[in-house]
Amino acid sequence: MLEIVESSPVRVKPACAFYNKCGGCNLQHIEYNAQLKIKENILKDSFLRIGGIEPSQSKQNTQIEVFSSSPFEYRNRMQFHCLRGLAKNSDSRKYGLKGRKSSEIIAVSDCPVAVSGIRELLTSFSPRSADLNINSFALPVEKDRFTVFSKDSVLLSEGGQQRGKIKLLDKEITVDSGIFFQSNCVMLEKLILQLREIAKEAAKSDSAAESNGTGRNFSMADLYCGAGTYALFLSDLFPKIILAEENKNAVSLARENLKGIDAEYFALRDTEWQKTIFKEKTAFGFVVVDPPRAGLAQKLALTLAQSKIPVIAYVSCDPASLARDAKILMNGGYDLTALKLFDFYPQTAHIESLAVFER
Repeated sequence: MLEIVESSPVRVKPACAFYNKCGGCNLQHIEYNAQLKIKENILKDSFLRIGGIEPSQSKQNTQIEVFSSSPFEYRNRMQFHCLRGLAKNSDSRKYGLKGRKSSEIIAVSDCPVAVSGIRELLTSFSPRSADLNINSFALPVEKDRFTVFSKDSVLLSEGGQQRGKIKLLDKEITVDSGIFFQSNCVMLEKLILQLREIAKEAAKSDSAAESNGTGRNFSMADLYCGAGTYALFLSDLFPKIILAEENKNAVSLARENLKGIDAEYFALRDTEWQKTIFKEKTAFGFVVVDPPRAGLAQKLALTLAQSKIPVIAYVSCDPASLARDAKILMNGGYDLTALKLFDFYPQTAHIESLAVFER
């Protein structure tokens, strides 16, 4: 952009001094409600253009439901880059963020989208440093980039204290800064509550009971399970849980979080799940999938589409791959019964959504 001839009514002054320098946020110049509308339109357009699906024309006349976040101080997990003589004007700091459309590392002194614990880490050794254990923070010796996680009084980082317990809703869960975990815990709680309502309906549905002909004794699968967060909150609804994840360290953490719960774990790539999890003819009443940005492996998508699973909840971080996979599921006989947008990442173009498919 060279010049603003006439400012849009939804244009606002960015809150961050590093906006357009740092490569993180790209929507801070847009008023927050307008950001939500833009993201809703992107999600709708992806379904129509890539999947050939108009959500409102599904059998359920599905409308997109939007869940908003706090626009700032929401981000619990961030990845920083070590400054080892790589950046100019480092202000003597030892870590920073990647520059916008460049490989330069910007030494930032604050980040308005980060939770207070991370902001205090960036502004360095505030009065609350003792509470947040900031003085024990250390850069990893052999890594050029590292992840920091903070919630309430907990501060975890690769290179320092890496693992700790946090509270989500009414449960305690162990997180590891070196293993993926959602970056907006307030929105994660909203998503969990929605998943629980969906799973409750699936658990008591007649179609789930009929899927294996044994009454209501059926299982649930948490695919791409990470630390086992969803399974932890849904496990009481089903007699058995199956968890699958490629990352062996994440599976180990999930075992710890689900200790005492009847569960079976598969530390395998998603391309292998159809030959292991689904070949056993396990009767699933409900499956939740939370794949990376690339979406479902094609063989897995086809396996799910041909399955008799009554309800599939698909948590997505990319509208394009979600729309592609939705087309496969719907061609296999599923109907899109709910589509929800969760704004996990305000001030950025990233879109997290939940699509529910019922056979």
